[in-house]
Amino acid sequence: MFGKPENFIIVSGSGRGRTHLNAFDAALHDAGISRYNLIRVSSILPPGAREQNSIALPAGSLLPIAYGSIESSEEGTLITAGISVAIPENSMEHGVIMEYSGYLSEKDAEKLLIQMAEDAMEMRGIKVKEIKVKTISRKVEGIVSVFAGVALF
Repeated sequence: MFGKPENFIIVSGSGRGRTHLNAFDAALHDAGISRYNLIRVSSILPPGAREQNSIALPAGSLLPIAYGSIESSEEGTLITAGISVAIPENSMEHGVIMEYSGYLSEKDAEKLLIQMAEDAMEMRGIKVKEIKVKTISRKVEGIVSVFAGVALF
């Protein structure tokens, strides 16, 4: 059904809703991916994958994505989602994607995501060229969701 994805995009968003699912859907909309059927995947960046600024797929398409997300209705709580992508020095090697969701500040989540990506690449014996990180936080007012992901296409 799927071949090796050639492209990736890093997205994030937040949203509010009357229910947790509506808040999650609003976060997907804010991230620009609400028109796709998401298929959650584990955390491998295919060899040679190129970063893109947009997704050129028809609405309703299946979209593989590694992501972190969290929804909450606990007033005043800070919730954070984040993603890191470790890009290998050798484009013939694979990279890794690490996800986070929880209650850390964006700065602390970013540090954790970088460390996770470094550890995963070291375990594999793959040298890192670059680590890209994206985090998003929001203070809960009502029902809120935050989302960060790496879509593969």
